[in-house]
This record gives sequence, structure tokens and C-alpha cells, in this order.
Amino acid sequence: MGEALFHPELACEYAEGENLDQLVIDAICMRLSAGIEGLERLDPDVRTRLFADSWQFMWGMRNRIAHGYLLVDSDIVRQTIEIDLPDIVRIIRHELPDA
Repeated sequence: MGEALFHPELACEYAEGENLDQLVIDAICMRLSAGIEGLERLDPDVRTRLFADSWQFMWGMRNRIAHGYLLVDSDIVRQTIEIDLPDIVRIIRHELPDA
């Protein structure tokens, strides 16, 4: 379960740099995908309680990264890092202290 927090935290660290070039975006995508896969292993009821309707979009992003990598929009990745990822990390830390 530790990867559910480990990978998103690393993605946040990668995003702290000033230069989010394609190489950094690719690394962030891999961390996002791995973190989302870690969350997928949660009990479905727990996952629904934590992420509600957002889960389907999170899993969809994982699928886009894993199965259609050329179709990943860098702007969406940047928005995810800036807007969504801090809340996801906060939820995991707060609700899953053993993660």
C-alpha cells in the first residue's frame, strides 16, 4: 500500500523544478500511473469514500498513460500536478496513515 503515497509524492517532487520538459512529464506520468494502481488495490468501499466520483477520472488517467501514452496531454498532466495531486496526497496521508 506504500506505493499509493510513495509515487504521488515523488511526482510532486519532480514537478517542483522550473523545467517541466517532456522527460520530466514522462517521469511524472509513470509515477502517477503507479500511484493510481496502488490505490486501485484498496477496498472499493474505502476508495469510494476517499475519492467518490473522482476515482473514475483517476483510473481513466491511469489507463490513458498505460495504454495510449502518445495521447497524454502535457497540459492535463500539469493541471493534475498543480490542482489535484496535492489533495490526493493529503487524503492518502490523512486517511491511510499506514500508506
